[in-house]
Amino acid sequence: MAVRPVVLALSASGEAVAHRVAALIGADVHGREGRVADAAAFFPNALDHARDLFAAGVPVVGVCASGILIRAVAPILSDKRTEPAVVSVSDDGAVVVPLLGGHRGANRLAVQIAEGLGAVAAVTTAGDVAMGAALDAPPEGYRLANPEDAKGAMVMMLSGAGMRIEGENIFGLEDTGGAVALCVSEELQHGSEARLVYHPQRFALGVGCARDAEPEVLWDLVQETLAEAGIAAGAVACVATIDLKADEPAVNQLAARLGVPLRLFTAEELEAQAARLATPSEVVFAEVGCHGVSEGAALAMGGDLVIPKRKNAVATCALTRSDAPLVSLKGRARGRLSVVGIGPGQASWRTPEASRLIADAEELVGYGLYIDLLGPLAAGKARSDFPLGGEEARCRYALERAAEGRNVALICSGDAGIYAMGALVFELLSRTPDAMGVSDAARRVDVVCTPGVSALQGAAARAGAPLGHDFCTISLSDLLTPRDDIIRRLHAAAEGDFVIAFYNPVSKTRRTLLAEAREILLKHRPADTPVMLASNLGRPEEHIRYRRLDALEVDEVDMLTVVLVGSSNSRLAALGEGPRMFTPRGYARKIDGDLAGPAGV
Repeated sequence: MAVRPVVLALSASGEAVAHRVAALIGADVHGREGRVADAAAFFPNALDHARDLFAAGVPVVGVCASGILIRAVAPILSDKRTEPAVVSVSDDGAVVVPLLGGHRGANRLAVQIAEGLGAVAAVTTAGDVAMGAALDAPPEGYRLANPEDAKGAMVMMLSGAGMRIEGENIFGLEDTGGAVALCVSEELQHGSEARLVYHPQRFALGVGCARDAEPEVLWDLVQETLAEAGIAAGAVACVATIDLKADEPAVNQLAARLGVPLRLFTAEELEAQAARLATPSEVVFAEVGCHGVSEGAALAMGGDLVIPKRKNAVATCALTRSDAPLVSLKGRARGRLSVVGIGPGQASWRTPEASRLIADAEELVGYGLYIDLLGPLAAGKARSDFPLGGEEARCRYALERAAEGRNVALICSGDAGIYAMGALVFELLSRTPDAMGVSDAARRVDVVCTPGVSALQGAAARAGAPLGHDFCTISLSDLLTPRDDIIRRLHAAAEGDFVIAFYNPVSKTRRTLLAEAREILLKHRPADTPVMLASNLGRPEEHIRYRRLDALEVDEVDMLTVVLVGSSNSRLAALGEGPRMFTPRGYARKIDGDLAGPAGV
């Protein structure tokens, strides 16, 4: 499994078993607050925590009743092909039940736990029960070429068709000479419901190309090379190249289309293979510091060269073959920086994609409070905390850590692209090292951005529908924006009659701009224009209140408050729970017209 499982301990009666299970599978224990004494992280609500982990793609083993886990994840079940494993273990450790993700590791996990505890694994998946194997989940290092046929094949076998083994017997099943073939081959083979084809991933594909080469040109070269050699694409375990090509679109798209990892080596590491190269090149050495990229990268992965360098006008490729499938890959991965907005803080406002990126990350970087808001999702991960005011330092650090091949998540509140770190990351990437940018290696990392719930959206949702018509946001912080620019924007927004969300409305030393904004707005909209003050959105201490524009007082606003000022059309609706703010879009004219009747009277 790509992500380490988490073992949930809900009570003292199951705590000892939880720690035994965690030791068996190399997992952390997360414990219920007030009920479990020893854990790597604690959570207040079991249903919420199990649901958050599941949404993030984290395999969950709960030492608890199965029903608790079922109720936790039921609202977000979607695709069984992508959902993580969910396993329940009884408090006494006697029974282990794989609930979800049977073919994505849950069955194997349950059997491993049961064997370690001396328990019973209640595996109910038909293929596992009848045959002792899930045919759509081959052993690590083997790829099923026609997974769409697996269900039909298992139905045939369960109906008594029997099986026959062609090649290696990777499941250890008995060959009965039946109608369904399990074929293991490095060559391209035809598959069907009566013939499942598995490819052992013994080949490493080394590639090189000119800068900005057309992806299709490299793809075509690789396809032609594999076809001529009679090697199935599914038998390729990885794509390897020099680290200078980490950001090459053709190389990255090739790995993605083959569905395999990209592995990178330095010029020095590739030059260590110089004596084994079939076609060393002084030209290549003069350009990048090694005598061969494609052959050297393939050889650096291990095995022997079986396809020397093939080339066209802009690309090269070569293949090595190892005796066993390549499981533990050499080299390093391309670094990734995930720029993640976690919303205002509460887990229910954090998107599943954000949670998955955080779960996948090796290291978390950000303002310490924001990382703390992740709660148990951050447990067990390396973290680098930076203070407020250290924005540039934390972005540089995150990029350079990713440049070393790490998977790093830069944690921001709200949406990372709205008054947060997203823009600064790309500004640093756009600069060269001599222009105070980041290193060349950092400029080659994979940068992923994911949306978050912004303070503006959170405030608007709490208000009702204040953004029903045109709106804008203005930051009142003059630390990075000249004060005159802020004043100019205030006048423009006031004249345009926009609903306005003020970010960074005040600070300990900056108290005047909000008052000036109020006076500018009062020149263009009514004194009773509704203003919403939303503090600590999405947190237990959340506080919402409404004011008239002419009664807005700076002293009741702090740095954690979003100020939402209505347009001249915004108004409050009286509801049983209190007032709600909305901005009409024009439907009232249509409603009033309908009331007047067809003659307009």
